[in-house]
Amino acid sequence: MAQQNPEIAEYPTSSHWGTYSVLVAGGTVVGVRPDPADPAPSPIIGNVPDAQHHATRVDRPVVRRRWLQNGPGPDDHRGHPDDEYVALEWDDLLDRLAGEFDRVRRAHGNQAIYGGSYGWASAGRFHHAQSQLHRFLNSIGGYTRSRTTYSHAAIEVLIPHLLGAQGAYDLLRRPPTWQAIAEHTDLLVTFGGLRTSNAWNASGGRAANTAVPGMRAAAARGLRTVSISPLRDDTSGDMGARWLPAAPGTDTAILLALMHVLFTEDRADTAFLDRYTVGAGTLRRYVLGEADGTPKSPEWAAPICELPAAELRALARRMAEGRTLVNVGWSVQRARYGEQPLWAGIALAACLGQIGLPGGGFAAGYGSIGSYGGGATPLGLPTLPQGANPVAEYIPVARVADMLLHPGEPYDYNGETRRYPDIRLVAWSGGNPFHHHQDLARLRRAFARPDTVVVAETHWTATARHADIVLPSTTSLERDDMAAGQGDLRLRVMRRAVPPHGRARDEYDVYAALAERLGAGAAFTEGRTSADWLRHIYEDWRGRTGRSGDVPAFDAFWADGGTALPGRTEPVALLGDFRADPAAHPLGTPSGRIELFSATIAGFGYADCPGHPVWLDSGERLGTERARTWPLLLLANQPSGRLHSQQDMGAHSRGQKVAGRAPVRLHPDDAAARGLADGDVVRVSNDRGSCLAGVVTSDELRRGVVQLSTGAWFDPSAPGVTCAHGNPNVLTADIGTSSLGQGTTGQLVLVEVERHTGALPPVRAFTPPRITGG
Repeated sequence: MAQQNPEIAEYPTSSHWGTYSVLVAGGTVVGVRPDPADPAPSPIIGNVPDAQHHATRVDRPVVRRRWLQNGPGPDDHRGHPDDEYVALEWDDLLDRLAGEFDRVRRAHGNQAIYGGSYGWASAGRFHHAQSQLHRFLNSIGGYTRSRTTYSHAAIEVLIPHLLGAQGAYDLLRRPPTWQAIAEHTDLLVTFGGLRTSNAWNASGGRAANTAVPGMRAAAARGLRTVSISPLRDDTSGDMGARWLPAAPGTDTAILLALMHVLFTEDRADTAFLDRYTVGAGTLRRYVLGEADGTPKSPEWAAPICELPAAELRALARRMAEGRTLVNVGWSVQRARYGEQPLWAGIALAACLGQIGLPGGGFAAGYGSIGSYGGGATPLGLPTLPQGANPVAEYIPVARVADMLLHPGEPYDYNGETRRYPDIRLVAWSGGNPFHHHQDLARLRRAFARPDTVVVAETHWTATARHADIVLPSTTSLERDDMAAGQGDLRLRVMRRAVPPHGRARDEYDVYAALAERLGAGAAFTEGRTSADWLRHIYEDWRGRTGRSGDVPAFDAFWADGGTALPGRTEPVALLGDFRADPAAHPLGTPSGRIELFSATIAGFGYADCPGHPVWLDSGERLGTERARTWPLLLLANQPSGRLHSQQDMGAHSRGQKVAGRAPVRLHPDDAAARGLADGDVVRVSNDRGSCLAGVVTSDELRRGVVQLSTGAWFDPSAPGVTCAHGNPNVLTADIGTSSLGQGTTGQLVLVEVERHTGALPPVRAFTPPRITGG
């Protein structure tokens, strides 16, 4: 801890948005200071002071009055804006909660408990909300869990079929670094851009935010970039990128058209296809139209993607003339049939024949998160062991509303026909599904169904306000921990900077007390305090590295404030060993090669995900029948003012709002056609819902497209509008990418935008609920 003056202390800390210091006076966070070693500090650290002590902090344990009076059971009133909570003493609340866990597991079995957690609450390695909750639930007999992520479920399910499990891991965790791209890549073609604000965040954080400097260095060294996106500023102007303003949701058509040029102009690398892939013949017949009578030519794609055929043809030729890297960002696969652009992107890279070469091939994540292209950490990181879950039940994470609404009903997933379990108790920590999930009115109906919803939270998020029992949790500034992300440079100490807010407790202590009441105290704690666990998981990791002589013991690590991560590597190519010798290093696929046609997937018989990449029209795009009624295509992309919905009340996030609402960007022509101007409050709507937002006009996006980023705290308090604050997930469809991946499809949605008339309702998202007693 470094002293700034006798009254203000400086505490270095870390979060998912980087490493920085908080300035503390009298137990209050009064400011932040970027780490001087960070070449590109994130501006969203400016949210931290307001968020730490905001009125929305959950300051005491509470129970919803209706649950307290009526007992467990479904309740359509759950989540009502005027719901009332009753404050209880910790021991009283924990006794009641332990009794409810025991009732559910005795009457319905542990599979009736759903452990919902998304892990973004803290960058800490020990106070990791997901690990803490899952360890507790495993210690009391298990729970129904979730698989995959909202971020990239289609990647997680599809790619193992095409590249094998290790290939999928390497694609997400070991892509070529920006330095390798700078040295070897001539042309980077990126579908979904290289969004700077996405690079400010990474799971576990970064010792230094190196992604944006890496992009700039590559451009300065001669890298040429083509950004295929409806947003010009999806790629920083520093990159000098050529912008192709494609219609959203048409990336697969573009990729197929590029392959058509390679095949018809004899530019495809047939030697690579023959040696390293299976299914190239099937792919070729489909692209040339021999399979269905429709050649997927640039002329075919042009009216779909609204780019000139000549532009597509020129791009394909340019890609074949040098070392080219094809990047399909995470946003592209968060749409109906999101598996298809991924598969088509790999197929295009295979046709170019550069997979496995330094700086060439395929990637899925540049511009999606700050750690992508930032190196790899093969020796792992300190982790709290979660234990074994004896319950076999699981769901794809984005199917939670389906599960709650349709217990016992069948659904398809990755070749299996499964049935949704009957969930009676939802335990949630470290995530906000009323940010991540789609069709929030439907999610509200789903959350009304369980007998009990318990949420551990730092703030009164919409998820906390849909809970029967709310456990006030400390923030990362109120406890000791350590942080690092994949590919990071350094494992960093996070010392407690301020005391716990109100009567908040560490989740570890809460779960330890619950486990003790349920006869599993020893299994959960193993006799260790939080401090003991920090030391234990550090020393365990130190031993596992095999380089304990190079890694300091815990006391030295803690005193020094951190240590360099051993074994960090700088990958230069994906599947390099496979390319060098496919016989000695086969992929973990049935063929041992890249599967451009997958007999396994074809055998599943899914019409929405056949055995090779195809063009499937979702209907949620410009030019469709649905667009006659809802003529604008909304991009619900990631926000630049915060991480997901975290700290939406902070100064940096508030500074982007218009009339207290989320900003919605429109092209000036689209705004003028509706009589709208900057600063107007508008109603954004479709047949699923509506929200209020504030107009910002910009020619950085193409005509016909509007941008309303996710993360505004859901506010259903106003009559006649689903969200008064501007959460776009009141508009999006709660339907999976396909029967294969069942990922989220919240990126694209058709809407109309019109001026709000009448009295402007207040935003109540940051007004805590009424609490009595205690």
